[in-house]
Amino acid sequence: MPVITLISDWGPRDHYTGAVKGAILRHDPAIQVVDITHEISSFNILQASFVLRNSYKEFPEGTIHIIGVNTEESEEQPHIAVSHKGHFFIGADNGIFSLAFDEPPEKAIEIDVPQDADFFTFSTRDRFVKAACHIAAGKPMEELGFVRTQLTEKHHFKPVIESSLIIGKVIYIDGYENIFVNITREIFEKYRQRRSFEIQLRHAEYQISKICRSYSDVKEGEYVALFSSTGFLEIAINLGTAASLLGIEVDDLIRIEFTD
Repeated sequence: MPVITLISDWGPRDHYTGAVKGAILRHDPAIQVVDITHEISSFNILQASFVLRNSYKEFPEGTIHIIGVNTEESEEQPHIAVSHKGHFFIGADNGIFSLAFDEPPEKAIEIDVPQDADFFTFSTRDRFVKAACHIAAGKPMEELGFVRTQLTEKHHFKPVIESSLIIGKVIYIDGYENIFVNITREIFEKYRQRRSFEIQLRHAEYQISKICRSYSDVKEGEYVALFSSTGFLEIAINLGTAASLLGIEVDDLIRIEFTD
């Protein structure tokens, strides 16, 4: 049974999600449609890329992922279909795939098929669904258009690393207000070298000097740092809301200082 997933910024209120699901099922009622999320902030491809990179691998190979965020087409940002690590992805070439993947995808096709409508405000329903159902039917992705050899690239800020310091950036805040920082365990351990450390939050107003394995390793209401299932450093409060209580937002800097 083919699987198509949906990531969008449509929210729960409007008709967009239902219209896209209906269009998919009209093509093939046997397709299984899975909502990953429709609550991405409007046009926020950074947020969408974080959700995509941390969810698509859990689906079976052959799954088709539609990304309905910032989908307006232009010459610089055409609609594309991508194959990567056994999965298929359909969206606009707006940089989201360079943010979601650690390496370039195996293949990208610039979609050159007519839309199912005479207007161009709902590409996800009128073109992405058509492309996704083509792939779901077992047809070659190459039939959708022509090979695109260069994709739009956008990059996360990379951590600044010195001998006794790592400066990372907040890249995502989830619904629990847990804070994700673009520092991986590998980077942390490589530069820590068994030294003591302090994770400094809000210009050292708050510090954490221990990496835990779970939220409950600290008392309720206390701050906790751990490396989450995403692979990134996570700052949280056990049974609390870290981002608002700390006054931290996406793009804020987080410092880790090492001492001998």
